[in-house]
Amino acid sequence: MARIAVIGAGMGAMATAARLAVAGHQVTVYERGSTYGGALGRYERDGFAFDTGPGLLHLPAVYRDLFVKTGKQPLEDRVEMLQVDPAVRHVLDHASVTLPGASRGGVAAALDETFGAGAGERWNDLLGRARDTWDATRRPLLEEPLRPDWQVLGRDPYPALRGSGLLRRRQPTLAEVARRELGGGLGELLRGRVLAYGLDPDSAPAAAAALPYMEQTFGTWYVRGGMRELATAVYERCLERKVEFVFGAPVKAVLTRDGRAAGVRLADGTEAGADSVVCGIDPRQLPAGSVSWPRGSVQARGGSVPGRLTLLLALRGGRPAEAVHRTLVHSPGSAAVQLVTVLRPDDPSTRPDADHEAVTVSAVCGPAGGAAVPDPEKLLDLAARAVPDLRKRLLWQEVRTPAHVEAATGARGGSVPAPALPGDGGRLLYPANATGLPGLYLAGGWAHPGGGLAHAGMTGALVAGLIVEGAEFRGSQ
Repeated sequence: MARIAVIGAGMGAMATAARLAVAGHQVTVYERGSTYGGALGRYERDGFAFDTGPGLLHLPAVYRDLFVKTGKQPLEDRVEMLQVDPAVRHVLDHASVTLPGASRGGVAAALDETFGAGAGERWNDLLGRARDTWDATRRPLLEEPLRPDWQVLGRDPYPALRGSGLLRRRQPTLAEVARRELGGGLGELLRGRVLAYGLDPDSAPAAAAALPYMEQTFGTWYVRGGMRELATAVYERCLERKVEFVFGAPVKAVLTRDGRAAGVRLADGTEAGADSVVCGIDPRQLPAGSVSWPRGSVQARGGSVPGRLTLLLALRGGRPAEAVHRTLVHSPGSAAVQLVTVLRPDDPSTRPDADHEAVTVSAVCGPAGGAAVPDPEKLLDLAARAVPDLRKRLLWQEVRTPAHVEAATGARGGSVPAPALPGDGGRLLYPANATGLPGLYLAGGWAHPGGGLAHAGMTGALVAGLIVEGAEFRGSQ
C-alpha cells in the first residue's frame, strides 16, 4: 500500500483518488478551498440555485465507468441522469433551428426545414468525416497516456472533402471547413458548437468537428438537482473508499527526495510525506520547470487560455413549456461576444416555485484582467433573443467573471481549458499525466486529454493506471 497525496479536490482529482483507493492505496486529498468539486460549484439565493461551472455533461460513460470500477452501486443509483432533448436550439441573425438529441435523421429533417433541402445531408456527411477523425484519434487522444511520440497527434486526421478547395499543403481550419463544406447559416452552426468549448474556429483545426459529432452521437446530459450533484456523488464515493480530505489546505510545494516526488508542503509549513503526488489543479501553479508542455502548445508559447463571463439570472414568471434547455445565440458581427449560451433547466430544485425561473447565461471571454471581458449588458441583450421579455422578468442577476473563477479554483486568470484536439502541430495538446519528475502525476482538465467534465474524469483512469501498473500502462483495452 502506497501513500498518495492529491492536490485539489476537483473532478479529475477525485476520480483519480477513488480509483487509487480501491486499488488499495492510502489517499489524502489536500484542497485549498472549503469544499470539493473544483469548477462544479453552486450558488444559492432567495430559493434560486445555479451551477457556477459546467451545466451539462457529454460522454456520461466516463463517470458510469468510474462508479463501476470503484464500487457496486452504479452512478444512476446516486444521481438522476437526464438526456437533454431537444439537444440545442441555435438562434442566428435571420433564423433559428431546434435540433433533437442523438437523432441523425431528426437533425437532418430540422436542418432541411430551416436551411433548405440537402442541408441535413451536408451536415451529416460532415459529421461522418468527423466520425473518421474521432475513430482515428479516440484511443491515443482519450484512452491512453500521452504517447512519447505525441508529435503524430500534431497532424490533423480530418479528411477534407474533395473538391472543396481544402486539400492543400496546409490543413484547413474549422472555420474554413464550415465555410467550404457547409456554408451560410449551416456553417455558422458548426462554428458556434466549437466556440462554445472556448475554441476559436478561425484557428482551431478541422478535427474540432469531432466535438459536435460526439454530442450528436452520445447525447447531452443533465443531472437532476444540478451538476453539483455529480460532484457530490463522486466525493461520497471517495469517502466510501476511505479517501481522506483536508480542506483549507493550500499546497505550496511538492517535496522531493532522491530525485522523485516525496510529498507536499502546505501553506502553514506542514509537510506530508507521500510515495506519489497527483496534481489535480492548474499545473502552472507548480514551481517552474515541474511540468513540460508539448512544444507548440498554447501554454508552451506563453499564450492565454480563455475564461467565462457568466450571468446567473433570477426571473419572475414560470418556465414556458416550449422552452429549450440549451440555446446558443450567435452574434458573428460582434467583436466582443460571438456566442452566448443560455441554459434553462426544467428542474424544480433550481427555483423557489413554479412561478419563477433560474437561467444561466455565459460567454467565452479573456482571462481575468484582460481587456476582452465583455459588458454583461451585451450578454443580456443576446440572451433576450432566447428568453422573451427577459429584462421585464429579471428580478436580480449575479455576475461572475474570470476573476471569480480564479478565486474559486486557483486557475490562472480564471482560464477554462478546452478538450485536447489533434492537429495544428500539437497546439491544443496538454502535458502528459506522468511528468518529468518521477512520482509526480497530473490529473484534471489541465492535463492530457484536456478540459471538460468527461475529459477530466478520463484522467482518473489514466493516472491510476500509471501509478498502479507503471510506465508500461497503455490504457484499458
